[in-house]
Amino acid sequence: MCTSADGHLGGVLRDGTVATLRPLPYDDPLAQYLVEAVQQEYVQRYGGRDAAVVEPAEFLPPQGLFLVAEVDGVPAGCGAWRAMPDGAAEIKRVYVEPGFRRRGVARLVVAALEQSAAAAGHPEVVLNSGREQPEALALYADMGYRPVAGYGIYACAPGAVFLGKRIGGPEEESSWAS
Repeated sequence: MCTSADGHLGGVLRDGTVATLRPLPYDDPLAQYLVEAVQQEYVQRYGGRDAAVVEPAEFLPPQGLFLVAEVDGVPAGCGAWRAMPDGAAEIKRVYVEPGFRRRGVARLVVAALEQSAAAAGHPEVVLNSGREQPEALALYADMGYRPVAGYGIYACAPGAVFLGKRIGGPEEESSWAS
């Protein structure tokens, strides 16, 4: 991951194209377009929208972040984190548009979210996914996520999967601090 001259993060995808990551407010029209796309993905896979309550202000720095990934100026995906009461950061709304899947966009977004949450002082990240998202579960496992206790409205939901990863602390500090 690198920072461009305009301050945006980005990286080279598997096919050699460059993705740019830029923060946007959660209620920005482009962010809302991508949030609606992920909600429709949930409808297709689970039969309904994600019912977890989110407030746009939760995703504003320093208590959160919403990132949009773009390839050649075209929205390719998104992801966000928000601070949890226990000090962890919760990753939300990781989504990649169908035409950009299998190219490394999600990995780039998640890595940037982890880096940002660690820089904001969060020692770990957690997330909620589900069995109907095997691609996401494989990505998270590959990135070092492990099962954690359930939380929130889906804590006891059948098929819900809760994962977490330590991102801050003495053993990880050198990986994100410069």
